[in-house]
Amino acid sequence: MNPGVFLWLAGSTATFMAANSALKLYATKGGWPMLVGALALFCLGNALMIPVMRAGGLGLSLALSVVFQLVAVTVVALVVFGERPSPQQWAGVALGVVAVLLIAWPKGGAV
Repeated sequence: MNPGVFLWLAGSTATFMAANSALKLYATKGGWPMLVGALALFCLGNALMIPVMRAGGLGLSLALSVVFQLVAVTVVALVVFGERPSPQQWAGVALGVVAVLLIAWPKGGAV
């Protein structure tokens, strides 16, 4: 994948993080406008993933997207919402990163 694809991936990740944050606010405070905004952001995030899927295929693109979101949402949960993951949850994040690294590893083991 070229660097431009990673910009699309970063944009979709940022959009998904905004959508998830809006959904967290909706879950804690309510309000239909927040829910509608979150759903609109999820739609935009999926649209931003189209160039990523064209460049890397469905499996690799979604695996990268999921791990980017996993790390980003953990940071948002820590910084914005004051949540503290347990050691077991940190281990899950680490295993997710390792899993995607193995999926994205170049064929033949060459770096």
